[in-house]
Amino acid sequence: METQRRTNLVVGLLLVIFGGLFLAAQFYPQLADIVTLQFDWPLYVVGVGLLFFVLAALAGAPGLAVPGSIIIGIGGILYYQNLTGDFESWAYAWTLIPGFVGIGVFFTSLFEGSFLEGLREASRLVIFSLVMFAIFGSFLGGPAILGDYWPVLLVLAGIWMVVRGIARPRGPRVEVVNPPDEADVVDVEGEMS
Repeated sequence: METQRRTNLVVGLLLVIFGGLFLAAQFYPQLADIVTLQFDWPLYVVGVGLLFFVLAALAGAPGLAVPGSIIIGIGGILYYQNLTGDFESWAYAWTLIPGFVGIGVFFTSLFEGSFLEGLREASRLVIFSLVMFAIFGSFLGGPAILGDYWPVLLVLAGIWMVVRGIARPRGPRVEVVNPPDEADVVDVEGEMS
C-alpha cells in the first residue's frame, strides 16, 4: 500500500511539472524559445520510458523497469528509423523486444537486490533476442551478420534446446530435511505416542 502511495505521489508531481511547463510555453511563446521543446517525436517515446525507470527507482515499484525498458528500446528503434528512413527494418528489429524485456528484468532484480538472479534471467533473454536479430536480419534485408550461414544458428539453437530437455530433471525436486523420529509422531487425539 505504501508503494502505491509513493507511486501516485511521484507520478502526480511529474505530471504537474510537465503540464505546467507545456502550459506556460503555450501562453508565453518566448519560454518555448528558452526551453527548447522541439525534439524528434521518437524521443518523446524514450522520455516516457525514462519516466517508468524513474518511477521504478524512486517510487519503490521495481516492476516498472520492464515496461520502461521496452518503451525506451522501441523509442530507440523508432528514432533510428525516423533518422534514416529505414522503416523496413521493423521486419527484423522487433526481435530486439525480448532483449529489452531482459534489460528490464535485470534492472527490476537490481532494484530488488537480487543482482545474480537478474543477470542470469536477463542474459538468456538478451542472447535469445540477439540470435533472433541476427537470423531475421540476415534474410530480411538487415545487417548480414551471418551471411548465408544463418541456418547454422537455427541448428545450434535446436541442439541446445534438445540437450536442455534431456539434461533437465523432469519432476519437482523433493528435499527431505530431518525426517521425524518415531517418538515425535502424534496420534489423532494429539497425544504423543
